[in-house]
Amino acid sequence: MVAGCVQTDGSGINDQNGNASSVGEQGTDINTSGQDSLQSAMISTESLVNDAIALMDEQGTDAFDEFRQADSKWFHDDTYLSIWTIDGIRTVYAPNVSSEGEDASGMTDYDGAPLGQYFIDTATSNEGEGWVTYQWTKPGETVPSMKYTFVKKASIGEQEYLVTSGFYVNNYVYTNSLDDIEYFTRFDTVSLGNLLHPAKVGRDLGIDYSIAHVIIKSGSSIEAHIMKNPETHYVISGEGVLYIDNVPFDVKAGDLVVIPANAVQSTENTGDTDLEFFAIDQPAWAEENEVIVE
Repeated sequence: MVAGCVQTDGSGINDQNGNASSVGEQGTDINTSGQDSLQSAMISTESLVNDAIALMDEQGTDAFDEFRQADSKWFHDDTYLSIWTIDGIRTVYAPNVSSEGEDASGMTDYDGAPLGQYFIDTATSNEGEGWVTYQWTKPGETVPSMKYTFVKKASIGEQEYLVTSGFYVNNYVYTNSLDDIEYFTRFDTVSLGNLLHPAKVGRDLGIDYSIAHVIIKSGSSIEAHIMKNPETHYVISGEGVLYIDNVPFDVKAGDLVVIPANAVQSTENTGDTDLEFFAIDQPAWAEENEVIVE
């Protein structure tokens, strides 16, 4: 897991990588079906923070009550502000007002990295603002997701604050990991898992291809079958023989083979370890596109 500060100076973005991740301090309402909305999420998050600072300039600490109002511009669904004094005392946190007044400077992310210090360092930098990326667990989930949070310095009189709001990036950009996919068994000794299948992600990705992770045990094989579409195999580890219309192709880690549509294919693991490869289908794999050869 990777995290860090991304500070902006108006001329570009400078990435300072560090390690971090943790459980939902900021969020933004991100119900969207498009993959092109990441930029708009960043713009709206920055705007929310800047509008909050403008209201603080106007109303002082009286603005804090408005930030806590449910179903408002400032606090609705997963959108809310977190405001700290510059030394890390949480001053406004609408999702859990009972935590206001606590020292958050030592807050860590999912991996134990100093997330609180990232926020403070970003606010006290020369730019006085920037983005922090880290891993944070969504409410109701156990696996952390990447969060992207905008942090900006503000002040009311002599008191300096940092104002933040953020969003979960994977609500805009689909991500997955071999560690997180579920596997099923075919041909008795072959395990398959969908790393990517557009019919199984619950959103429109605008794609029509699939990527399966295939694991064949040593001495085992995938029986002969036909795909009505071309299929690409990229070998991750191990070695074996891929037969295309009975022509043998020796394959090993790093090899890529495109199997023509309607060709008879089968794969045998000839090594002492698992043979692993990605099977890429376009259009996405569908049962009606596969024919088992008797």
